Amino acid sequence: MTDEERRSSIDPLITVDWRTDPWDNPRSTNDYEELPNDSDFPRMRRFIRTALPVAVVATLVLGVGGMWYVRQVNPSGLATVAATFTVNEGDSLASVSERLKDQGLISNAWVFRFYVDRNGGIDLQPGYYAIKADDHMGNIMRILNTPPSQTYQSVTFPEGFTIAQIGERLAENTRLDAKKFATVAESGTIRSIYQPGLSLSLEGLLFPDTYQISGSESEAQVTERMVKLMERVGRQEGLDGAQAKVGFDPYQVLIVASMVEREAKVDADRAKIARVIYNRLAMGMLLQIDATLLYKQNPNLSFAELKAIDTLYNTYLYEGLPPTPIANPGRESIRAALNPAPNPPPGDPICVDLPQPTDCQYIYYVIADKNGGHVFAATLEQHEANVEEARRKGLL
Repeated sequence: MTDEERRSSIDPLITVDWRTDPWDNPRSTNDYEELPNDSDFPRMRRFIRTALPVAVVATLVLGVGGMWYVRQVNPSGLATVAATFTVNEGDSLASVSERLKDQGLISNAWVFRFYVDRNGGIDLQPGYYAIKADDHMGNIMRILNTPPSQTYQSVTFPEGFTIAQIGERLAENTRLDAKKFATVAESGTIRSIYQPGLSLSLEGLLFPDTYQISGSESEAQVTERMVKLMERVGRQEGLDGAQAKVGFDPYQVLIVASMVEREAKVDADRAKIARVIYNRLAMGMLLQIDATLLYKQNPNLSFAELKAIDTLYNTYLYEGLPPTPIANPGRESIRAALNPAPNPPPGDPICVDLPQPTDCQYIYYVIADKNGGHVFAATLEQHEANVEEARRKGLL
């Protein structure tokens, strides 16, 4: 057996004749994959050197641009106090975005439009909106997507506020204007059932309370609501029957109630102060109500200066009631004006020394304690003694 026959018998995969194929030469595989020549590597290196910096710059530009966009959408720092922004009839996203930018509420109008377009858009409705500068654009978009009629601000008007004070409180807490409110309330365009025919002012005819004021309401609408609530409270308290009850018409009773409101500091005094007013009116005496001196006057003036001002509201100069209420009274003062306290009985300490104790009446009062409570008197001598005691206590 030859050597070749012996090798074949040992490994049948080994053939006698060795034949070459294309795989034996990597340079002859062009039909499948052409391997780069040595001359291609410098070209590839040059391409990588050129493309890599471009890719890095592009990445940096995209990163910086993305950071800039995020800062426009969500500015750093805390949002400021809300400002009033008005959407007008016929406004578009473009006009609104430009005004938001002009008012300093957003930093970029184009970014705002881009953001809104990609987040569902805004259904703009005319009205007033409370928007904070530097707030997230998503929050601004949400606010503008909420109809003004569905947004409310709670505003409380204390008893005894005047029209001017109500307007100021409105302006402090809503987007409404104090001067516009005063103009509406003094013009006669809105009237109360308790208002005399020639009177224009609604002073004393606006009920002080807490109101939920919507973003779509105007000064006139708020005025109308306050008038209607005063009419309702008046009916509940029996104001329509004032003439039969106390001898004065509803408007005159509201004038008395306004003086009670400004003079009384504690509820226990209201009905007694009302009785003093009615007693003085019946006797033809000057009312001498200090609160009337302050109506529409500089509050920084001294008492002597106020008393010297010749005005129909000066009850130290003119008899009878002032021409209008001096404030807007609450329910308790209206109730007191309709239900004045009875005069003191003959056995009351302020009556016992009178020649006719049965004729004892409440005529005077002065502050008596730090809580604002008053002491009442039937004679000038009693009143002067009470005034001296108030001075001794440092209350006057």
